[in-house]
Amino acid sequence: MSFSPCPDPKIGDLVAIDAIETLIIPRTSDIGGLEVRRALPSAKRRLVGPFIFFDRMGPAILRPTDALDVRPHPHIGLSTVTYLFDGNIRHRDSLGTEMVIKPGDVNLMTAGRGIVHSERSPEELRTEPLPISGLQTWLALPDHLEEINPAFANTGVGELPVLRDAGMEARIVMGKFHGAGSPVKQHAETLYVDIRLDPGSHIQLPANIAEERAIYTLDGSVEVAGENFPADRLLVFRAGDEIIVHAAQGAHFMLFGGAALPSKRYIWWNFVSSSQERIEQAKEEWRTGRFDIVPGDEEEFIPLPENRPMER
Repeated sequence: MSFSPCPDPKIGDLVAIDAIETLIIPRTSDIGGLEVRRALPSAKRRLVGPFIFFDRMGPAILRPTDALDVRPHPHIGLSTVTYLFDGNIRHRDSLGTEMVIKPGDVNLMTAGRGIVHSERSPEELRTEPLPISGLQTWLALPDHLEEINPAFANTGVGELPVLRDAGMEARIVMGKFHGAGSPVKQHAETLYVDIRLDPGSHIQLPANIAEERAIYTLDGSVEVAGENFPADRLLVFRAGDEIIVHAAQGAHFMLFGGAALPSKRYIWWNFVSSSQERIEQAKEEWRTGRFDIVPGDEEEFIPLPENRPMER
């Protein structure tokens, strides 16, 4: 999924406590009644592990006339991960995939050398108000896998392991956590966990669960190292520290990260690559219609943006 860019917030996004390396306040935009908060990339942090893009969608109730309609658009060099808490999105792509994404499912679309997809509210549900709440993230592919063949995989919510203990529930979306592992295929070392804490409970995040670690608070507030943080904050933790997250009033947050990429990544629109030249090639291919079409959604597409700067 791709949304229009919005500027970084003007207030600072660093906090002076040892446990937290960076505090990011997401940039917010409104897309036809749907509020989207973009935490990555930001001016202060480009990636956390392979995560190079982190969007919080909603929560919102869309009128039928404002249904989600993200027209066909291309990607290279990344995998998109769609994870919903509420609502449904119909995914179509140039591989011929058509699937309605449901809450708790994991949709992993690997672009590799190139893929085109669209994301829309299901036509059959547009007679009523449409709830939508979820996350759209991108994972940059490792150098040697940037040009692999495109692929799509859906993992149902019932296939994801869930840990429960003393006021804590953790659903493992990707990677391994506290001895349990997700079946979702990974192209790089990746950690992605959906965590809920009851009021007064806490969870320990060991230093060795991932080289780079962060949390994004969805609901409630969390306390880390004596500081309290409200919802819609991304906290990047210092490497090598054990972290304890408390929730005096209860909280819902995502833990994510993984191994740091060994080389730089460039972002331009929906393209991610270790090579600026490869991005220029993808721009020309989209401009001249050399990407594949999306079966069932052939009539529309998002044109190549003009005068958009490269994100470095």
